[in-house]
Amino acid sequence: MEKTFEDKLARLEQIVGALEKGDAQLAESLKLFEEGTKLVGECGKMLDEAEQKVVKLAKGASGAPVESEFASEG
Repeated sequence: MEKTFEDKLARLEQIVGALEKGDAQLAESLKLFEEGTKLVGECGKMLDEAEQKVVKLAKGASGAPVESEFASEG
């Protein structure tokens, strides 16, 4: 089952907390860092995909809301 953005973010917070405590040995810290780096990339990709789906509401000629594609930056 694919983990949700929130699941990945929660795991990332756990990893950060563990690394900040500094109790883990070097090998375990490196393993956590690698997992965290992977999660950051996955979360970033999920946010990018969500941004592509976002639409903004604008007033049409009649004053009623009209959906239009969200202008992407860059």
